[in-house]
Amino acid sequence: MIEKRQFYINGEWVDCMEGREHHVIDPSTEEPCAVISLGGAADTDAAVAAAKAALPGWMATPPAERIGCLERLLDIYKSRSTDMGQAISMEMGAPVDLARTSQAGAGAFHLQNFIDAAKSFDFDRPLGDHAPNDRIIYEAVGVCALITPWNWPMNQVTLKVGAAAVAGCTMVLKPSEESPLNALLFAEMVHEAGFPPGVFNLVNGDGAGVGSQLSAHPDIDMVSFTGSSRAGKLISKSAADTLKRVHLELGGKGANLIFADADEKAVKRGVLHMMNNTGQSCNAPSRMLVEASIYDRVVEEAGEIAAQVSVGPAAQEGRHIGPVVNAMQWQKVQDLIQTGIDEGARLVTGGTGRPEGLNKGYYVRPTVFADVTNDMTIAREEIFGPVLSILKFDTEEDAVEIANDTVYGLTNYVQSQDDARRHRMARQLRAGMVEMNGQSRSAGAPFGGMKQSGNGREGGVWGIEDFLEVKAVSGWAAE
Repeated sequence: MIEKRQFYINGEWVDCMEGREHHVIDPSTEEPCAVISLGGAADTDAAVAAAKAALPGWMATPPAERIGCLERLLDIYKSRSTDMGQAISMEMGAPVDLARTSQAGAGAFHLQNFIDAAKSFDFDRPLGDHAPNDRIIYEAVGVCALITPWNWPMNQVTLKVGAAAVAGCTMVLKPSEESPLNALLFAEMVHEAGFPPGVFNLVNGDGAGVGSQLSAHPDIDMVSFTGSSRAGKLISKSAADTLKRVHLELGGKGANLIFADADEKAVKRGVLHMMNNTGQSCNAPSRMLVEASIYDRVVEEAGEIAAQVSVGPAAQEGRHIGPVVNAMQWQKVQDLIQTGIDEGARLVTGGTGRPEGLNKGYYVRPTVFADVTNDMTIAREEIFGPVLSILKFDTEEDAVEIANDTVYGLTNYVQSQDDARRHRMARQLRAGMVEMNGQSRSAGAPFGGMKQSGNGREGGVWGIEDFLEVKAVSGWAAE
């Protein structure tokens, strides 16, 4: 049993002042793999006080030195990426190969992108040629609460910490109590990289405790949260009393539009993308919208591909999907699969219960539904499991209407060889991101959504700007 009961506050590992023990459960075995402490108000206050005290000095630190800290952190992170992958795999159930590459790799990817973006970011610039005595200064928002999820933990930790650090903000990180070990390892790396005391602090806790305390804290200037839309609404309400800035990266119900002229790999690509990370991704293409003329063929192909997706323990090498994160999530997915059946969707493959041969662990059968309509529960709620819903459309206009008929607006996908059509779709789809023909967004592209998928953007220049205030200065001596 791993014991990690301390928090990282003001450059030191300190004991929990008030709180309780929490067992981290390995979802592959349903057994505890670690014990941590969940903090209380005294721990939150201590971390916020340390960040507040460190803010003036860190804001005044030249950007080049802040970038240097991030560069040292990146080198250390890369040297310990295997350890990071192992931690993520054990605590949240990502298959170890995926955890070492995509999960741990995302952290290095984002840190490098922030370093590149910050080096060309002008924190102090003239307003324009027309106003030689006006200056625009980009200044840190202040003390930031960073609240991160369990599903892609290092992806989200680095998107927040990297941007906040180069912007000159100090921070308190509250990782998910479901997957805290990776964040504790990351704190060790921050310490080794030589960040000044108080710039980065970590307190473990749950949403009702430390999360709520940070959201309402008068000395927190900004909350950056990634998680469910339900929790995002609660954070927004809690933060309103102090009018702090709130950045939200929330859920999604991505539509994947497959037209008749889609390439031959489009269906396979869409199914496997949905199943990746056991469907536990906010940008998963969970609604496959298929043009009527190819609908029957696509349904058959999607079912065959999903039936071939193997399920197994996170520690097992190879290409398979692992368990969902915990018992509550497993039951939620089971209930939604049953709801899909009850509401009349056609079960193509999968269904309720664990896959054959797995009687322990939070494993879910890769599931595909056809003949889904957009008023069904499985087409409207974010399932966060390996469950794909297939819907039929007749025209472009029909496809856009179905795709946009959701409270979410994070990522949509388009599969077509018609350039003009893809461009029309990209402009009409109400989502923060549109990916076409399997091409991922490039390094430094902004990540974020519309509607109840949240606000703000993470990654690259846009991620840095979200942690900055814009200050307009007149009377500046012309240079």
